[in-house]
Amino acid sequence: MNKPFAITLDVGSSLANLTGSWRTSRPVYLDRLPPCNNACPAGENIQGWLFHAESGDYQAAWRELVKNNPLPAVMGRVCYHPCESSCNRGQFDAAVGINSVERFLGDEAIKMGWKFDAPLPATGKKILIVGAGPSGLSAAYHLARLGHQVTICDAGPYAGGMMRFGIPKYRLPREILDAEIQRILDLGVTLKLNTKIDNILDSMKSGGFDATFLAVGAHIGKRTYIPAGAAAKVMDAVSVLRSMEGEELPMLGRRVVVYGGGNTALDVARTAKRLGATEAMIVYRRTREKMPAHDFEVEEALQEGILIKWLSTIKNVSDQGSITIEKMQLDEKGFPQATGEFETLESDSLVLALGQDVDLSLLNDVPGMEIKDGVVQVSPNMMTGHPGIFAGGDMVPSERTVTVGVGHGKKAARHIDAWLKGENYVAAPKHELAAYEKLNPWYYTDAPKTVLPMLDELRRQSTFEEVLGGLDESNALFEARRCMSCGNCFECDNCYGVCPDNAVIKLGYGKRFKFNYDYCKGCGICVSECPCGAIKMELEQI
Repeated sequence: MNKPFAITLDVGSSLANLTGSWRTSRPVYLDRLPPCNNACPAGENIQGWLFHAESGDYQAAWRELVKNNPLPAVMGRVCYHPCESSCNRGQFDAAVGINSVERFLGDEAIKMGWKFDAPLPATGKKILIVGAGPSGLSAAYHLARLGHQVTICDAGPYAGGMMRFGIPKYRLPREILDAEIQRILDLGVTLKLNTKIDNILDSMKSGGFDATFLAVGAHIGKRTYIPAGAAAKVMDAVSVLRSMEGEELPMLGRRVVVYGGGNTALDVARTAKRLGATEAMIVYRRTREKMPAHDFEVEEALQEGILIKWLSTIKNVSDQGSITIEKMQLDEKGFPQATGEFETLESDSLVLALGQDVDLSLLNDVPGMEIKDGVVQVSPNMMTGHPGIFAGGDMVPSERTVTVGVGHGKKAARHIDAWLKGENYVAAPKHELAAYEKLNPWYYTDAPKTVLPMLDELRRQSTFEEVLGGLDESNALFEARRCMSCGNCFECDNCYGVCPDNAVIKLGYGKRFKFNYDYCKGCGICVSECPCGAIKMELEQI
């Protein structure tokens, strides 16, 4: 006779603890796009190089940085750091000082003599770059590293474009600029100065170039009609700043008026102070809130004694230098309107800082070239309407900053390389953004942003010494460690420690984790406790 039997399960056995069938959703690890990376016009992997910097491996950090930007010491001084405006840490205490750490790495590379990695084997392709500004230098760097033979032609006596001729020395010391340009030339890039290209097609043909990247800067100051006496001294801002690189400095006088509201207007006014002006005044037709200049530059100018007359426009200039201005008022839509009230200013010179244009004469009679509103129209791959001729920087519709120019140079280089191979370059798709709401800031403690040292105000008004100082090694390390690693696992072990089902498996240093879904019941504690938002819940597939 058969006896009945029973199976008894030990509650401690692995079989009894299976919980996978309880789930309606499961956690998954993922990488999200840090907002700093997303905001960088140069496309830097900011979180990537900060990771190396916070471990003290500054050369590894620099090498990760220069994969995208060959001018970190320059960028660390002149970039308006939109990365910091987007930094999630800014919603916690204060944004990470990304720009200052970038400057530290750039300066460290110059001090230590670090060089770029050797280029790929030569491809035999020749590329002409017109313009040695940020966009042209960036394109030259990336194309040279890809193995192409690159020649840069520039009409100026020195390389650097508007970085040299538009940014004063108190913001960008020339030895820093020269060092980073030389490192690019050391890749085998040929630089021809005092070489103006009059006809791009003729130059390409005579030089046997396979492709061209146009990166001519906006060196022509815009003018406006202002009635002025024959003896009135009226100059444009670009000419004033450019003459600062020559042997004869501009003669502006003791009382200088600058007309405009951008960063160039501030640069000219601050330069005038350093040249000995007792009074430097900016006249701007709108309010401070509408001023296109960056707020921190306005603050620095005010600290140096620069006067700003808001809601004012210039009507005329007399032979004796008297400037008549008309007061403005904002209408209901916020636009300035004339009031009929006038005021007279005494000045020795008037400097117009109303924007810049690009000299496009080298493109005359080029088939397929489309020019609109003073700039060249390009397709998404940065190519103009003429095959093989690409353009970027100030020449195309975009914001005119060093960082944007560097980003254009990199983007164009990738598309030029692909075009020469008969291919199309397709950028990798971006991950979803790591919004602040995805993080768990409970795990972070307050850590105040490092305040950079600044030259005292009296010396700022009389010398061209650099205004803003840099970080030392201890401060750079501290600032890098303030990064919250938004959206990307840094192996803090939180998920491993809080999982009630022991469903998280450690894979070893640098390999992160994985889930054992046989034991995970989908409670989501790991998601809510992840400091950097690198886990999310997904519905179970039925």
